[in-house]
Amino acid sequence: MLDKAATRADWEKKAAAIHPEGRAFIDGRPVSALSGKTFAKATPIDGRVIAEVADCGAEDIDAAVKAARAAFEDGRWRRQPPAEKKRILLRFAELIRDDLEHLALLETLDVGKVIGNSLAVDVPFCAACIQYYAEFADKLVDEVAPTGPDDLAVIRKEALGVVGAIVPWNYPLIITAWKIGPALVAGNSVVLKPAEQSPLSAIRLAALASRAGLPDGVFNVVPGFGEKAGKPLALHGDVDMISFTGSTEVGKLMMTYAGQSNMKRVALECGGKSPHVVLADADLDAAAAGIAWGIYYNQGETCHAGSRVVVHASVKDALIEKIAAVADSQIPLGHPLDPTAQMGALIEKGHMERVLGYIGIGTGEGAVIASGGRRVMEETGGFYVEATILDRVEPHHRVAREEIFGPVVVVTTFEAEPEALRIANDSIYGLAAAVWTKDMNAAHRFTCELRAGTVWVNCFDKSSLATPFGGFRQSGFGRDRSPHAIEKYMDFKTVWTAYA
Repeated sequence: MLDKAATRADWEKKAAAIHPEGRAFIDGRPVSALSGKTFAKATPIDGRVIAEVADCGAEDIDAAVKAARAAFEDGRWRRQPPAEKKRILLRFAELIRDDLEHLALLETLDVGKVIGNSLAVDVPFCAACIQYYAEFADKLVDEVAPTGPDDLAVIRKEALGVVGAIVPWNYPLIITAWKIGPALVAGNSVVLKPAEQSPLSAIRLAALASRAGLPDGVFNVVPGFGEKAGKPLALHGDVDMISFTGSTEVGKLMMTYAGQSNMKRVALECGGKSPHVVLADADLDAAAAGIAWGIYYNQGETCHAGSRVVVHASVKDALIEKIAAVADSQIPLGHPLDPTAQMGALIEKGHMERVLGYIGIGTGEGAVIASGGRRVMEETGGFYVEATILDRVEPHHRVAREEIFGPVVVVTTFEAEPEALRIANDSIYGLAAAVWTKDMNAAHRFTCELRAGTVWVNCFDKSSLATPFGGFRQSGFGRDRSPHAIEKYMDFKTVWTAYA
């Protein structure tokens, strides 16, 4: 049972007692890398090594793909009755919920996010996603096409085969569930390559899936580095699809690898530079809260984070003041095992230096730091950056165009609605956007014209498993979440029978 009164000291004691599994999970069991190599997994909280993880390579990927292919071909999962698939996946979701504290600790230690969010958001949402797709197991139906009386044309929906899933380090549990939930309910086998920065919860998930009754070889987890494990997975000739979430740069490589190998399908959810458009009549308190939580939640390490504010010049100063106040009062930065903290550590030193580097680039381009801008808590050995606001940013500045992926929001002003729309759409990305206004006619115009996969009106980051998530332009293609995600893991076969 979750101890809701637990303090930082309590969580530190629990963290000290945890011994994470670092081996790969292939064909139903934990295995070391075939090379015998491991790499030290340090926590960004304080730099302490918390596990030795299998440093897998192409030979391990090949073993996992062979196990996944064998499982697919003999039908041990795809030919299960729908009710049995549903039972196993629902059991998987329950085991995730039962493992709440352990998974939450792994997630927080692995990536530096605060324990309160790991407990309340990441683990529950992972379980909810598996449960959501489990419920489709006995509701996926084929179609009958209209024909003449002497013919029967059936459109069958069939599993693709072996799906390679590559997930990032910012929301490992949630994004893994977004991939494996629909892929498994469709009948595929999966080889998952977690980010090298965050392998621990994925390995734990595989063990829980096995305990739930998922047959051996159906869900495999191969940790390792991108060049040594991710690339061989994407190039593998017996992988039918790569589902990738990560940077746009690496997403483009996934498309190249697919073309260089077997023309496998590719689904990409990549970078973002999501704008908040704040009109002069907006409720500034609501907008400030939405903007602050939208950029500072999870330390800004969110692909669709609202990292650009495009605000009418007449209300800019008031809005900046309110954003800073929300950050100060509601989103305190602190030790990730402190239940009162709302912002934790950035993933690693190099990423922290990247974020601080962008702040320097912004000021060099003429931006002004309105709030934050510094590294803090350096004495911990971890990687922490203050909630930051960069004011006086022009649309052509690098900080307005490039993904920072940290707790940094940039502010640009406009005078007229067409200018606001032009600035908001002036991006290579198109993952998400928001418009803040009391004028529903204006809101309607913006929702029609903003080029983004999700557009919020007078809110930000509200979502449901029933709504698809993904982007336009170089934010990728294909959608996670919703029933639409299942079809990308399936193929359509027409079976035409003539009776005459």
